[in-house]
Amino acid sequence: MLESSILIEDVVPLPDNQVGLAVLGSPIEHSISPQIHLSALKELSIIDPKFLNWNYIKIQVESSDLPSALPYLAKCGYLGLNLTIPHKVDVLPLLESVDEEARNIGAVNTLFYDCAKWNGFNSDGYGLEKALGQSLDISLGAAKVLILGAGGAARAAAAQALSRQCRQVWMANRSLSRLKILEKKLGETFDLSGFSTFELSKIPAELFTVEDLVIINATSLGLNKSDVLPISLRGFHSTTKVYDMIYNPPQTELLAEAVNLGMSCENGLSMLVHQAARSLSIWTKQGISSGAMFSSAKLALKQ
Repeated sequence: MLESSILIEDVVPLPDNQVGLAVLGSPIEHSISPQIHLSALKELSIIDPKFLNWNYIKIQVESSDLPSALPYLAKCGYLGLNLTIPHKVDVLPLLESVDEEARNIGAVNTLFYDCAKWNGFNSDGYGLEKALGQSLDISLGAAKVLILGAGGAARAAAAQALSRQCRQVWMANRSLSRLKILEKKLGETFDLSGFSTFELSKIPAELFTVEDLVIINATSLGLNKSDVLPISLRGFHSTTKVYDMIYNPPQTELLAEAVNLGMSCENGLSMLVHQAARSLSIWTKQGISSGAMFSSAKLALKQ
């Protein structure tokens, strides 16, 4: 079974010889990040026993509680944090230090408490690129990409695609105004000559004729069984490939439709593992093997 989450008010200070790591979000029950990180820490402890004293948990934190949660967790002995919905963008004003990659993206998914302050990083773009190559044999630099969403994960996907000079990048969201804000932010760093945006309900006709299109779902639509499809895949070219960042449930309605249409597709487990390995390397300053992480992730989703 999935490990239970705890509420931020139930977190207690750790003993001096313990190091805390955690993922913060709302909702957070679906997360398998603890199993993934703990398996890697177990491997690290074989080389250095100090990692036996490192632990990783998941904590339910609402947006309104994030400003107080960060200093409290530092006081309790937490050194590293992962952030998921809805904190990746909202956390930025709360940080004293944000690395260049995360600043360009405009979102943070990894925090490291160092020099008495929380430092922000983003490993999502790295994780996505590794996952696309591994799972769907996609070279991001040569791809034509449609990204669904405008939140923190979508920002990371867009920045990674633009940094690799994708042939074409489209972004779609229910709120066009939010997309325009994101477009302005991305334009401060990247060349947007091959970049365009549209509302989810108004798909440009040209997209239905694009061969080898890569559709990336970076919305939360699919986490719940009652969720509607972020976009219908019917009408897109048969060579379209679909990557859904959601990994639990393993097959969302979007992926089910892709399977029915004969499209190559994959869920977000590979991205989760690769971005997790990147985060853990930031905290531990060690090289991280993703093998144990993949095994524990797959096992957790079967339970």
